[in-house]
Amino acid sequence: MARAGVTPERLVQAGAELADEVGFDGVTVSALARRFDVKVPSLYSHVRNSRDLKTRITLYALAELADRSAAALAGRAGRDALIALGTVYRDYAREHPGRYAAARLRLDPQTAATSAGPRHSQLMRAILLGYRLEGADQVHAVRLIGSTFHGFISLELAGGFEHSEPDPQESWERIMDALDALLRNWPAPSTHTPTFEVAS
Repeated sequence: MARAGVTPERLVQAGAELADEVGFDGVTVSALARRFDVKVPSLYSHVRNSRDLKTRITLYALAELADRSAAALAGRAGRDALIALGTVYRDYAREHPGRYAAARLRLDPQTAATSAGPRHSQLMRAILLGYRLEGADQVHAVRLIGSTFHGFISLELAGGFEHSEPDPQESWERIMDALDALLRNWPAPSTHTPTFEVAS
């Protein structure tokens, strides 16, 4: 039996904190057992294995990030909402790099459907209402925004911008301006099918 006071909720919280300290890949049941000063088997009454633990941390991070995003978007629309959402994601990644990595973990379809993942898509779609994008264009735009946010944040977390000028904050602001301009002037679907010639 696990030591008194150890609960699934406490394990997930401790796992999230550990992820921020050592990286999401470093989170294991044995690492948490050392943190709680208990034997590894005593934790298996709360989590099945390290994969189960990581999945729970992912669900925790997704919900935490969705709550922050919803609060930041309240009363905002269009460009203001776009910048607010991007700032939440970027700040969360800086404050909680391990949890941010956890939020990127691929979940099985059933678990993903019941997670806070769909809330993130809904929040992005809410932003796009201010840009009058619907249907397939809305899906394309959601993917563009997500790719831009996560691409920049991942590179920044990895130190990709540390040895060049201008400051990454300036680039971030310019990218937000560019995204806003693109969303306000969304291109119509191309009717041209490109052809390629193979050199002989």
